[in-house]
Amino acid sequence: AESNQANPDLVGILFVMEVDPSRLTASFASIAHISRFQGEEEVLFSMHSVFHIQDIKQTGRNNRLYEVNLKLTDDNDPELSRLADYIRKESFPDSEGWYRLGMVLRKMGQFDEAENIYRILLDRIKDNEDEAPIYHQLGTIKYDQEKYQKALTFYEISLAIKQKTLPPDHPDLAISYN
Repeated sequence: AESNQANPDLVGILFVMEVDPSRLTASFASIAHISRFQGEEEVLFSMHSVFHIQDIKQTGRNNRLYEVNLKLTDDNDPELSRLADYIRKESFPDSEGWYRLGMVLRKMGQFDEAENIYRILLDRIKDNEDEAPIYHQLGTIKYDQEKYQKALTFYEISLAIKQKTLPPDHPDLAISYN
């Protein structure tokens, strides 16, 4: 963290992590014996590990070195549970997997990434019925980008699939006609 002193555009951050092994539900392992950097006590945490930020403070004589104190949470953390429930509720709870990710990316304005997700999904699905909502999402992306002619093309493809796979009075057709 102190190596930033040579470059005035960099800020050093030292993470101090508190781990209570008696309450631990996340996996971790010491990798000091296989580390590239001799003399460092490195620890590898599983990808789903979540830390609470306890404190952030400037250290040293310069204003470019910070110490961030973190505490590892466990699966029973009520704050983390509330946050996860909120995210699930706010990020398209009726959708799942890659389809849901595409919707979140679109909502964030990352249209190209969302479109890539949906094109990957189109390549992977085998049932024509599953293509209709994906083409509808592609149309929505193009609409959000104000590319109305391309949006219309995707909406028409979605509608054509729905007309072939759904009964004429199915409510999903109304979405396409809207």
